[in-house]
Amino acid sequence: IEAILKNIKLAEEKQIPMCQDTGLPVVFVKLGNVEVENLRAGIEEGIEKATKEIPIRPNIVDPITRENTNINVGDYIPPIDIELIDEDYLEITILPKGFGSENNNAMKMALPAEGIEGIKDFVVESVLKAKGKPCPPTVIGVGIGGTSDLCLKLGKKALLGEVGKRNPDPEIAKLELEILEEINKSGIGPMGLGGKTTTLDVKILKAHTHTAGLPVGVCVQCWADRHATTKIYDKK
Repeated sequence: IEAILKNIKLAEEKQIPMCQDTGLPVVFVKLGNVEVENLRAGIEEGIEKATKEIPIRPNIVDPITRENTNINVGDYIPPIDIELIDEDYLEITILPKGFGSENNNAMKMALPAEGIEGIKDFVVESVLKAKGKPCPPTVIGVGIGGTSDLCLKLGKKALLGEVGKRNPDPEIAKLELEILEEINKSGIGPMGLGGKTTTLDVKILKAHTHTAGLPVGVCVQCWADRHATTKIYDKK
């Protein structure tokens, strides 16, 4: 933990990335009642500019040829999640997702009969199976319900929540704390080297689902847990 905190301080002082894996850019957009043109093109241009000027490591490759685009933009990348809102602004959040953590995500189409205990067991088992690979202490995003793709999307969106702030639903808040406690009992610790803090927080989002299903998505985020948000208001 001490080494991580020192690393953060140095990165801030020198204005450089605090980890060499600057991730795959994941974008969340809240689109209000504003006029927007060329939204994807603008986001892609911003990512390309950041890649060249900060600079950040070019991570995006063709999955077959492994050829690097060198601009952190490619086919369907960045993935952009758009939520329609009844407001007078456009909000853009970017989540750089490193793959030491992303490679340890998990999804299960659980049976409704498995219930809350089944959810807890799956999340805890998924995190413990990863051991030190996702660079703990981690933040764990969990999506419950929806569909196979939606539960993972919710899990990733849950990572945007403030660490230490509980879900307003008391039952979900209780579940977050129970899972957090179980994970930290493991003793995996920072960077997998042992200790009391394996996970900093567990964040859960839920969606209604089909009567025959209980999808659960687990999205693991490394200690860096970087994300940034900007709001752009309508000029009118």
